[in-house]
Amino acid sequence: MKEKILSLIEQGKYLEARNEICSLNVVDAANLFEEIDQKHILLVFRILPKDFSSEIFSHMSFDLQKHVIDSMTDEEAINIFDDLFLDDAVDLLEEMPANVVKRILKNTDEDMRVLINQFLNYPADSAGSLMTIEYVDLKKEMTVKQALQYIKEIGIDKRTINTCYVMDNSRILEGVISLRKLILSDESVIVKDIMETDVMSINTHDDQEDVAALFRKYNYYVMPVVDKEYRLVGIITVDDVLDVIDQEATEDLQKMAATMPSETEYLKTSNWRLALNRIPWLLILMISATFTGGIILRYESALQSVIILAAFIPMLMDTGGNAGSQSSTLIIRGLALGEIKTSDTLRVMGKEFCVSSIAGIVLALVNFLRIYFIENAGLLIAITVSVTLYITVVVAKIVGGTLPIAAKKLKLDPAIMAGPLITTIVDTVALIIYFNLATWLLGIRS
Repeated sequence: MKEKILSLIEQGKYLEARNEICSLNVVDAANLFEEIDQKHILLVFRILPKDFSSEIFSHMSFDLQKHVIDSMTDEEAINIFDDLFLDDAVDLLEEMPANVVKRILKNTDEDMRVLINQFLNYPADSAGSLMTIEYVDLKKEMTVKQALQYIKEIGIDKRTINTCYVMDNSRILEGVISLRKLILSDESVIVKDIMETDVMSINTHDDQEDVAALFRKYNYYVMPVVDKEYRLVGIITVDDVLDVIDQEATEDLQKMAATMPSETEYLKTSNWRLALNRIPWLLILMISATFTGGIILRYESALQSVIILAAFIPMLMDTGGNAGSQSSTLIIRGLALGEIKTSDTLRVMGKEFCVSSIAGIVLALVNFLRIYFIENAGLLIAITVSVTLYITVVVAKIVGGTLPIAAKKLKLDPAIMAGPLITTIVDTVALIIYFNLATWLLGIRS
């Protein structure tokens, strides 16, 4: 289908292409526009039905949205902008260059400008910046019949009508009622008598990551957003939360890989930007790795006395780093999902000690058999390396399990305490243990 539409566009058969595009899901149609030659994009976009083209626009990438807006007249741009839900419109303006924002805002009515500016003033990662105001609000004095009629009149422009919110005259949130319950209730029943008063809500300044955690915990698909006086100011829907979860997961993965977070797609990010995102952490890790070099120099005489000790350094460092990374990854995930709290530090340490002891004994035993019986390195060498390996695995897993919690307590992102940083710390610890144990067991003077 995609190849057929692209072929029709290249041949100039725009009306046939239009009919084919209209048969697509809006998300698939938006993805199709990413592959259309830029010289054809605006022409194809203009011949689509207005409502359909607006939906497609809301699912386009920001780069493509900018290209379309730049190519349009002011009137066309405002028509597209007016058809967007407010939260989508705000998201668009946040990403657009200042000249494009001014061009759009100068042509919008005053009420819309006030609303947009209010949204733009919320902190970037707050619930206020995430919410939309397209919700159904009911009065508690309404009958079910009046409520259903009201929903029919205004529902077409709302993000969702499945959940309706009941407020008093001061817009204080008092209850919530589902469309299903309204439909199944007698028409003469008063909304106040059938609404649920135990309403889970979000504050406008709550962090978006905390909002996503609430959606995940309670399996909601929409939640109300209130201000400090508990006045209803908007709603957040699950589709926006999915974007947050994707964004936060991507950011955590980037931090865990020791690179600065970036919201731009990999292939659309310049080489210079990618390099600049990676260099700071590489510098930090490189400088911190000089500690391991200093330790090796400190025990240079021990290495010269028993050369074979050097052969096991990479294995000890790699195993310790891997063990620490396993623990930190699981703890970071647990913290992100709310399964682990900062108060669980001792429980985590105890669990990691038990797990690391089991893993360490197995690894040390296998290592001892390999060194002593296969490599014939000598009993004391085998014991030294194996005991060091056990202690390193135990220390690595405890460090890997507790550092993310410590970061959380310090109001830092636990993801920074991931693989590369844990590996650097554990490498230093492993070498200190190794050389001190070697000098003691083998009687080597350092």
